[in-house]
Amino acid sequence: MDEKHHDPSMAKVKILFKESGLTLHDLGMKMGYPAEVARQSAFQFMKAGDPRISMLRRFARAIDVPLSVLLDEKKSRARAAGAV
Repeated sequence: MDEKHHDPSMAKVKILFKESGLTLHDLGMKMGYPAEVARQSAFQFMKAGDPRISMLRRFARAIDVPLSVLLDEKKSRARAAGAV
């Protein structure tokens, strides 16, 4: 994916998902998808480069973190620059 279309929040999403210990199926269920499509829906979200804010809200709710954790661009830029 083209870097200019990669939202920095997705790096945080991937870290938080890994730390959560959830499976893709579990994540999908917590994000509100029906059991039969939960895993695939979560997978599609996780590979998104530029997610909709509504999807970030669903993810944040599913893993019980404030949405602001995903959207803190100041920290993302500092981390990318190696300042954190």
